[in-house]
Formats: sequence, C-alpha cells, structure tokens
Amino acid sequence: MTSARFSKSLGYRAAPPAVALAVAGGLALAGCAATPSDGPGQAGGDAAGTVTLAVHDSFPNEAFAEAASEATGYEVEVVSAGDGGELTNTLVLTKGAPIADAFFGVDTIFASRIVENDVVVPHRPVGFPESGNDYAILDPEAEAEASADAGGAGETPFALVPVDLGAVCINVDSDWFAAEGVAEPRSYEDLADPAYRDLTVLLDPTASSTGASFLVGTVAEFGEDGFADYWSRLADNGARIEQGWSDAYYGQFTQGGEGGTRPIVLSYASSPAFTVSEDGSASSTKALLDTCTRQVEYAGVLAGAANEAGARAVVDYLVSSEFQQTIPDAMYMTPVDDSIEMPEAWARFAPEPGPDQTHDLPAADIERGREGWLKTLSEQIGL
Repeated sequence: MTSARFSKSLGYRAAPPAVALAVAGGLALAGCAATPSDGPGQAGGDAAGTVTLAVHDSFPNEAFAEAASEATGYEVEVVSAGDGGELTNTLVLTKGAPIADAFFGVDTIFASRIVENDVVVPHRPVGFPESGNDYAILDPEAEAEASADAGGAGETPFALVPVDLGAVCINVDSDWFAAEGVAEPRSYEDLADPAYRDLTVLLDPTASSTGASFLVGTVAEFGEDGFADYWSRLADNGARIEQGWSDAYYGQFTQGGEGGTRPIVLSYASSPAFTVSEDGSASSTKALLDTCTRQVEYAGVLAGAANEAGARAVVDYLVSSEFQQTIPDAMYMTPVDDSIEMPEAWARFAPEPGPDQTHDLPAADIERGREGWLKTLSEQIGL
C-alpha cells in the first residue's frame, strides 16, 4: 500500500478561508481497491494499461493519479480541462473521439447536457454506496426498462455516477452582525430588504458554477416568471456581483481577508467549518440553510474510450471508501457515501441542509432553461 497527500487549489468553488492557494489534506489514501479482472494490458485494456481521467481544474491530479494507479492496477493519468462548464463543453465537442477514458467534475448545472448528447456509456460501480442512489442519474434506456420491470430497478446502470455533493448557500459574518447590533438575514427575501443594503456579494452565474447554482435556487424559489424580478431587487439593494468565488470571498467578504466590507457572501454550507476559532469552540461565520441549492459532482465512462475497462475501474475507485474518506479535507465537499466519518468541525459548524431546505430543480429542467435564464438576467440587470 502507498499513501498520498491530497491538495486542491482554489478555483471556482468554495475553499476554506484559512488557506490562500492550496490545502494539504494529509490523509493516508490506501490503494486497496481490487485490480480489475481484465488487468492492465489484457482484454478490455490498452497495451500499456493506461487510463486517462479528465477533471475540472480544482482536483488533486498528481496525488489521485498515484493512489488510483496503486488501487486499480492501471497506470492512471489525470488531465485538467477547465472548470465544470468548460469540462462539459470539451466532453460534448469531442464526443466519439474523447480526450480521456473517464471524467470527473461535471456538476448538477451541466449534467443533463452530458446525458442528452450521448457522451457516456452506462456504468454502475461495483460496491456503489446505497446512500448515493438518490443522486445518481440513470441511463435513460435502462431506466425505461426498469420502469417496466420494477424488480430490476435496484441494479439499473447509471449514466452519471455521483461522487460528492455540497450545497451552495448564503454565508454571513456572524461576528460582524453581533458587533453592529444588526439581526442576521435568514432568507432570500431578507437579502433584498433595505436593512441589508450594500452588504451582499454574489457570483456571476455566467462565469461561476457556484453563481449558476444560486441562480437555479432563485428560479426554484420564485419561478421562471419571478426570479428576474428578485435579482433586480437584489441589484437595487446594492448587491455586488463578482466573477469568481475567490474574488468574492477573499476580496469582498468581511471574514475573507483584510479590506472586505460585505458581511454577506455566496459560498457553501461547508465554509463555516473553516472559520473556526483556535480552540474549536465557535465559528465566526454561518451558512443560511434556507438559501441553499444542492450541487452534486459526477463521474462517468466516456463513449469511445480507448480503455473502457480502465475507465470503469477508475470510476469505481472514485466511490470507494478509500477515496471517499479524503473528500472533506481535500475537496471541501461531502462524500456520497454517508458511512464516511466527517470531521468534527463539519458536524458542529457545517451541517448539510435537509432535503426540505434546498431549492433544487431536475437536471433536465436546468439544461432546458439555463441559457434563457441567463439571457433574461443579462437584459434585465446587465450581466
């Protein structure tokens, strides 16, 4: 067995405010998954036993390649393809002649595009955790067959395999509100209240996956006929819109660094776990769990993969307990396997919102409506 140190550079997603450029997880990742039955260089694998995984640009490439190679018996190579949206576009444009054998990092915002363009082949990982079933996106043809035969639904192959999940939520600087004697906001509507004028920083949904998730949440909450009016009210109330998460959190948020003047920021439910006091007794920030939108990150086997057997083995590894246990510290997300023990700070200060609290839409509805919603916002508030 070998161990690998995972790190994740700050990208378009939330990361702990205590870290400037990277996080060293320091977790031992045991390469204990079974070698694929084909084996490198055997039937179903290429001559060199190499498998390539395409990822978004917030992934611990080198550490994962080392650990996955040890675990699967294949030589795993990891290539970055931009953020989640760029990765999706690349996979669609190279359909049939893919840049890799498998991928990880397409999220809820773009999931339906991958499925509808026949970019993937169905795969249900060996030992897939039951807790992930609610987040999996089934292969459409297999789902139709399962509907006709309910007895086989439990083994229906996935088009997209969920690996981790999080929740995009409004975060507040609790210390700032306590010092100013101002009640903390609690809801979407509060953000448009004049009591919170010029206090909020959001993310551009045309440039940020996190911002796009917040947009989806507002459509779910206010409807397609009302979300744009809500965004107009936010703009009229002085909400600032930044291009990326780092610019918003570190540049504008009062808890993100020196010079920040806005105590309300769009971030993640997990973010308060990284603003904990030295003695671990309190967090200076809080996620407003009634303003959250679920975000799931998916993996899949690419149609036309040069090494389909290797691709399946790597996707299996992404949902193995050996990799899942590294996700909280290395990826700042929640493992899809709910048997993984979460860090104490997460349990105390970063609870995930319940299913009745998140404001979500089906992936197909997001794909159908996304471009129109963005166009409407561009026309109405100048995005």
